[in-house]
Amino acid sequence: MLLSRIVIYPIKSLDGVVVPEVRLTAGGILEFDRVYAFVDDKGAYVNGKRTGRIHALRSEFGPGFAEVTLWENDASQREQFCLREPEKLNAWLSDFFGFGVKLVHEPKSGYPDDRTAFGPTIVSEASLATVADWFPEMDVESSRRRFRSNLEIAHTPPFWEDHLFGAPGELKPFRVGEAQFLGHNPCQRCVVPTRDPDKSTQIPGFQKVFMEMRRRNLPPWSNAERFNHYYRFAINTSVPETEAGKVLRLGDNIIT
Repeated sequence: MLLSRIVIYPIKSLDGVVVPEVRLTAGGILEFDRVYAFVDDKGAYVNGKRTGRIHALRSEFGPGFAEVTLWENDASQREQFCLREPEKLNAWLSDFFGFGVKLVHEPKSGYPDDRTAFGPTIVSEASLATVADWFPEMDVESSRRRFRSNLEIAHTPPFWEDHLFGAPGELKPFRVGEAQFLGHNPCQRCVVPTRDPDKSTQIPGFQKVFMEMRRRNLPPWSNAERFNHYYRFAINTSVPETEAGKVLRLGDNIIT
């Protein structure tokens, strides 16, 4: 089992960036992953769970993730912003969404959805391909963009990553290269995977179909006690403080 893909999402809910290697921070995240987020005037996230409008935004990042270029799907006009001086970006975002939005920054621990299992999510290539086969509207790249996992594993059967969590209350240790991880649980999914990542259109009955197919395809090594429902996919992790500064690289072995 090898680490075959590393994706970071510098701004929560926007496009990912594929990288050949990445350092773990003292906060237990991948460096630059979800270290920026959009919030409203009350501090609540403006993300894909809240509004499908965000799927219309495309993004590219400059060197060191200090700048971002944003544009709306199929639009020819692009706008470049300095992330360290976000006033111009805040005004543009507020206009785009139609209410007050601003950029916030947390470089050490980022803005994970799960404050307990705050580490990178991990999934196998075979699992992404299998899920794509369940829906005629999807291919592997669409599956990847819908579920937005950080780390992908090659040379495994589908749902091999279910090896990486144990019984309720158990944190299961495993290694990626030299770095130690703790596997928590299969990740509970939200509305985002139901939507086309560009158009925001939903696949009718996506959640129902997914849950039934996940149940039917649950491998014998997966602990069924961890599924209070079957809308769960990819593995939530955490990273011990001792691993800060270690680097993950493509081709690293996955050791359980």
